[in-house]
Amino acid sequence: MKGKIQSDQISLVIRLAWEDRTTFEEIKTRTGLAEHEVIDIMRRELKPSSFAMWRKRVAGRVTKHRKLLERRLKSPGRTMNESDEDDVDADEPNSNDPS
Repeated sequence: MKGKIQSDQISLVIRLAWEDRTTFEEIKTRTGLAEHEVIDIMRRELKPSSFAMWRKRVAGRVTKHRKLLERRLKSPGRTMNESDEDDVDADEPNSNDPS
């Protein structure tokens, strides 16, 4: 998908990039775009404040990088910490929630 990208393809890339559970590897498989190309599209298409919010959100996020996620899931005795709580989907029950 090199060269000129159509607006519907840009919309797909933006949607996939915002999704917490869609890895950059999955985005590359579906669109042919590497992580740096996705970042370039996001920088170009989003407002500066939205881009900054997105970068802060995905920076180091385990669920955006398949290898980090697999390593985290395989580690023995893993306990949930604050950064992991951000990776839990909102519709999943939170085991730390007393209700």
